[in-house]
Amino acid sequence: MDYRLDDEQAALRESVREFAREVVAPTIAEHYENHTFPYEIVRQMGKMGLFGLPFPEEHGGMGGDYFALCLALEELARVDSSVAITLEAAVSLGAMPIHRFGTAEQKERWLPKLLSGEALAGFGLTEPGTGSDAGGTRTRAVLDGDEWVINGSKAFITNSGTDITALVTVTAVTGTKPDGSKELSTIIVPSGTPGFTVAPGYSKVGWTASDTHELTFDDCRVPAGNLLGERGRGFAQFLRILDEGRIAIAALAVGLAQGCVDESIKYAKERQAFGQPIGNYQAIQFKIADMELKAHTARLAYYDAAARMLAGEPFKRQAAIAKLHASTVAVDNAREATQIHGGYGFMNEYPVARFWRDSKILEIGEGTSEVQRMIIARDLGM
Repeated sequence: MDYRLDDEQAALRESVREFAREVVAPTIAEHYENHTFPYEIVRQMGKMGLFGLPFPEEHGGMGGDYFALCLALEELARVDSSVAITLEAAVSLGAMPIHRFGTAEQKERWLPKLLSGEALAGFGLTEPGTGSDAGGTRTRAVLDGDEWVINGSKAFITNSGTDITALVTVTAVTGTKPDGSKELSTIIVPSGTPGFTVAPGYSKVGWTASDTHELTFDDCRVPAGNLLGERGRGFAQFLRILDEGRIAIAALAVGLAQGCVDESIKYAKERQAFGQPIGNYQAIQFKIADMELKAHTARLAYYDAAARMLAGEPFKRQAAIAKLHASTVAVDNAREATQIHGGYGFMNEYPVARFWRDSKILEIGEGTSEVQRMIIARDLGM
């Protein structure tokens, strides 16, 4: 298979790379220090059409595909992961469920704002007591006349509390199946709905310029028409969304891993030790060579998963492989880049310190490394 980019893909990659270097890089450190959300960067990404990349033009999208989104995520994360995860969550977790499963009315109401970057959406799946056990959802929604009444809570929800957040989609138990298992459905809850409370933002180790909150629902009422997709199909829906999202997270992880290579090369050429640049020493050269090796192979893994998805072929295992490998590589490269920088790698003024803090969550979010191994093993028939 030929994974070389065509002219259009290469042009997209170059335009996002330039944006990341010239717009994101000069300002993002201040947002990290102050734990502030980069609204001005998000607005500019919206003008570039990044939020609409994989969506059809009829709803305001760019008419591209999921691979185009992945290319953009890789280039953003090469400079900063908070900006990259804001885009990833807004597209694959926020707008994509409505695009995949929404009614014509739901798409007409929400997608134009989401695809332009004018508004963001969150995906309310994880709960405080469930984590990887998504089937253990405790949030409940009861149909009362022509309204759903929702009670429960969600944890670690990205893009759920910004000034431009328009909605969250919430998974909830809506009944019991004939076999006694939980009936899970997905419901759209607009921001500002009475009974829907967004807690203050978390104090996080990394991704400190992204928006993450716990959400609570206390007799929160929304119209029955806010059901997203078929009743009782919520579990299948979010599994599809997460399979796709793992490819996007893998692309983000590759970007961080490649950013570590970039910064290490730059530093190794500038830093003098024992009368010459440290890049002249084989110990440093071999570290950087291994980092490049890991970033390259992780990139091929997500390219392969994306190609299979776009071809309509099974891709669950390949998405899990890509996410598992790329997240591991990101953590490894961040550690080595920090080591190459020495004491300066521990200082926030250097990007690798940010990369180091941002990398670990990639082995946890959108399915832990352990979950990815379970998916791979089960797909192998084990």
